[in-house]
Amino acid sequence: MSRPSPLQESGAVRWLLVSLAVAYVGLVLIMPLGLVFYEALRGGIRTWLEAVSEPDARAAIRLTLLVAAIAVPLNVVFGIAAAWAVTKHAFRGKAVLVTLIDLPFSVSPVVAGLMYVLLFGANGWFGPWLQERGLEIVFAVPGIVLATVFVTFPFVARELIPLMESQGKSDEEAALSLGASGWQTLWHVTLPNIRWALLYGVLLCNARAMGEFGAVSVVSGHIRGETNTMPLHVEVLYNEYNFAAAFAVASLLALLALLTLALKSFLEWRHRGAIAALGH
Repeated sequence: MSRPSPLQESGAVRWLLVSLAVAYVGLVLIMPLGLVFYEALRGGIRTWLEAVSEPDARAAIRLTLLVAAIAVPLNVVFGIAAAWAVTKHAFRGKAVLVTLIDLPFSVSPVVAGLMYVLLFGANGWFGPWLQERGLEIVFAVPGIVLATVFVTFPFVARELIPLMESQGKSDEEAALSLGASGWQTLWHVTLPNIRWALLYGVLLCNARAMGEFGAVSVVSGHIRGETNTMPLHVEVLYNEYNFAAAFAVASLLALLALLTLALKSFLEWRHRGAIAALGH
């Protein structure tokens, strides 16, 4: 007599597990998200448009997009280079490099922001040297970019390393043996093989860059209309009891998050389709 599989639960157990999962997701994710949009639109679409189009909100939106536009490409270049080095080459210190890539996952964003203040602030290690040359890092856009790069740089590398390890080196070695240069191998062999994972990492990196609060809050100085990103602008509006405007800007961030989620689901679907096609 064959023993029943431990995964063959009864219908009641499956129903209970599914119900618990749905209830938890609804309570923790769907309900708060719905309340954000409800509060944002409670005053009408005109109020929402006025809140997201006033000068400080426009400045926060522009800064958020600018920081993401700088940080994400930098992390893409680093992520590809790091993944290539880790998976295609053997060298002393590889384990240390992988550990350093994971460092921002274990360091609080507030601590990350404080590190840049200690380095580039007025009383920091490089502060006097920077002030003599009229260079501003902390409480300016460069500091926000540096903090955002720090908290987001593992995302692309961490998506690529497992995939490139599973793919091995055979494709690249074949291309090199046929006379391809290193750049040709990267462009025509490696990048097509990792394109879906790369796009997935870019989406995650971009979502974190636009939504980062802790590290940016420390280095920004909270200068309204100049160094406030969208999350910081939401905090300012909420602390001023301007709840309608705060929820309006927060709903815009939520819309960007939902768009990221939709693109993520699409990429996963395309990736599964590509794997299935290769299997046939």
